[in-house]
Amino acid sequence: MNRATSLAGLNAQINDDFAGLSKRLSQIGRFLIDNPDDIAFGTVAVIAEEAGVHPSALVRFAHKFGFSGFSEMQQLFQNDLVQKVPSYQERIKLSQQLALTPEKAELAGSTAEDNTLLNQFVSSNMQALAHLSDCVVDADVQTAINLLLQANTTYIVGVRRAFIVANYFAYSLQHIDRHVYLVDGAGGMFNQQVNAITEQDVLIAVSFYPYADETQQVVDRAKTKNSKLIVITDSLVSPYAQIADVCFVVKEAEVNGFRSLTSSLCLAQSLSIGLAYRLEN
Repeated sequence: MNRATSLAGLNAQINDDFAGLSKRLSQIGRFLIDNPDDIAFGTVAVIAEEAGVHPSALVRFAHKFGFSGFSEMQQLFQNDLVQKVPSYQERIKLSQQLALTPEKAELAGSTAEDNTLLNQFVSSNMQALAHLSDCVVDADVQTAINLLLQANTTYIVGVRRAFIVANYFAYSLQHIDRHVYLVDGAGGMFNQQVNAITEQDVLIAVSFYPYADETQQVVDRAKTKNSKLIVITDSLVSPYAQIADVCFVVKEAEVNGFRSLTSSLCLAQSLSIGLAYRLEN
């Protein structure tokens, strides 16, 4: 395999070869795609621990994609990060400014622990929203709005954590008089709820790792009917990314293992209001 000369090229190679990778190498591939900044300056030992693999597996992964070793592959991540230094530094600075000291938290009338946690979530979500703005392509937004504009019916599915985003989508589209069906699987009827979907309809699928079997069932059913598919997910190696007509990869904020939905909801709101503007015009 030819060695990639850019991080975008490496991500594309990982994405293309993902289905054929071993379980361990696919685990590394997912971690590299989802955590590029952590890869840039982390040591092999630290990265391996965070990815849940042995350090030697990282070396095998690098060899698999044509690099002499992990350090050579890591250089792509470092180069990419250097290109983003101005905005990256500003985000670090903003995070530091938002973090209150225990003394300031006490003066504000709350406990230091509660106030610090709040500011961690605020800061992390601001960074995630800035990343959303940087990575979402306007052409994809316009394509998604066009699909929603032309659809006879918009079906929406999202389970567990993703249900909040799916439910908001249904709520907002109903407010602009669109024909919407929220696939909630009541009584275990996921497949039956999309039996009537046609090629004139659109399915919005919201799914984050670990990807729900129920969502996969609905997506598979919709694709057999040649329906259009708009996906909001968290990785280029999501099982829905390659089959979607439009795929939005959203990196949510995470604090102490608790993941937010702020960016996904912001995207859902943008698409809904963008559609409303198009209808008004």
